[in-house]
Amino acid sequence: MAKNPVSVAVVFNHVGEDEYEKLKEVDPKSLAFKPEYDIHVATVLEEYEEIVKALQKEGYVVSLLNIEDSLDRLLELLNNPPDVVFNLVEYFRDDPKLEHMVAGLYELFRVPYTGAPPFGLALCQRKGLTKQLLLENGVPTPRFHLLFKPHLKTRHGLHYPLIVKPAREDASMGVEKSSVVYNQGQLFERIEYSFREFNPPILVEEFIVGRELHIAVLGNDPPQVLPILEYDFSNLPDEIPPMITYAAKWEPLKEEFHRVHTICPAKLPKRVEEKIRERAFKAYALTNCRDYARIDMRLSKDNKVYVLEVNPNPDLTEGVSFMESAEKAGLSFSETLKRIVEMARARNPRAQVSG
Repeated sequence: MAKNPVSVAVVFNHVGEDEYEKLKEVDPKSLAFKPEYDIHVATVLEEYEEIVKALQKEGYVVSLLNIEDSLDRLLELLNNPPDVVFNLVEYFRDDPKLEHMVAGLYELFRVPYTGAPPFGLALCQRKGLTKQLLLENGVPTPRFHLLFKPHLKTRHGLHYPLIVKPAREDASMGVEKSSVVYNQGQLFERIEYSFREFNPPILVEEFIVGRELHIAVLGNDPPQVLPILEYDFSNLPDEIPPMITYAAKWEPLKEEFHRVHTICPAKLPKRVEEKIRERAFKAYALTNCRDYARIDMRLSKDNKVYVLEVNPNPDLTEGVSFMESAEKAGLSFSETLKRIVEMARARNPRAQVSG
């Protein structure tokens, strides 16, 4: 008897207008600079449709569900569940802090789902707590202060330059060129701005001058570090610090989006690469990541490795960051997604997991 095909529901949450839809009306020639990348980037729906197509290519029966902030829509799915939920929900009711609660519902309904469990998702959104956990377990991270009020002692003990950023935002929200400060005046001004614009706590940490690396980790038993990706900031305008800002990630109408490039695999001394891999594995395990994650690091000029953040369930856009590393490892877009699905299926004792 032929086996029934495996059903996968790709679940995401999006409400309102997609800002990337508007970009299709913008003429690249109207910009004050020459863009190096296409400014007409895929919309949220188009990106998720590409994931659906890739999974269908691997033989799954795939549906796409936007829960649109509706608990009823999610419960309807869970009451008649697929074999696997491909969990792409990053927030609920405009609150990223509710991301882990959606995963908690999958747990309550005992529906296999991809990516990190609730604890890992909740922990990694608390950047200060994550940094404390890393430090307590011997994983270096830049020295920092976590502020719950807009006050910091003049003699704070940190060495300039510093970076000021929200401690509970995601996707580089609040990270701008003015986030890096070089003196006391700039520091206190940025702290005041951050408390006006974002909810506390605010993180003030030493800005590690050097190289920025993204380490993609795939798998569980054991996990695999994929080829290390480095960001090349050499073409950034002088006034923009060498780092990944929100604009560099998400705003095709900003110059920095087009001036940051990637090198994969990064060229690193063997001993340094081994240290990076060791710390990536440790950070992945300590923060309860699962299936796939991205560890953001800085490498100082004297080759000291610092973990900046741990990102469970990172962006899976084809050819970008995590997926670029996967491709360099010899995995196609669809093969990588299949591996993630099969890891989730393996947590269902009734499933017969394919190779």
